[in-house]
Amino acid sequence: MSSLPPPELLTPRLLLRLVQEADLTDLLAVHADEEVNRYLPYVTWRGMADAQAWYAKVLQRRREGSAMQFVLQQQAGGRVIGGCLLFRFEPESGLAELGYALGRRDWGEGYMQEALSALLDYAFGAMQLRRIEAEVDPRNRASGQLLLGLGFQCEGLLRQRRVMKGEIKDAQMYGLLRDEWLARRAGSR
Repeated sequence: MSSLPPPELLTPRLLLRLVQEADLTDLLAVHADEEVNRYLPYVTWRGMADAQAWYAKVLQRRREGSAMQFVLQQQAGGRVIGGCLLFRFEPESGLAELGYALGRRDWGEGYMQEALSALLDYAFGAMQLRRIEAEVDPRNRASGQLLLGLGFQCEGLLRQRRVMKGEIKDAQMYGLLRDEWLARRAGSR
């Protein structure tokens, strides 16, 4: 991973930028919703103390170079509506994992597809990653459909992959290669 900070990424409706402490109020509104956090590996935030604890972990991972946590900020109005991140970097393999969450009031509007398209352009372009992976709870059909729509391939079911929130959970593995992404982008122009 480059030691340079990532640029701000613009899409038609969004600005993707690294999360800042000032974003925590908007992110609390997103992550205080049980439905948003249903399939995420952390518990629903109960207040600003949870947001601050999460932010401290984000900053630590940023310092370590193990994750880049972006927020999705609407260009019209400036509201932060969710986040996406690249993490679990394996520089020698050109590999990273993808994660994301969007506030429920903005579901179904195409925001996450727009944001992840920009993030994948950056990851496969400037960062020169070779492969991006995502693990999804098989019950989260919307997330699986999002990834398929972006060109990811479902590569299999990892049975009893994780214990999250005291529950043993399977994970559906998705993968996308740089060559596939670049060919897809070239074909859409």
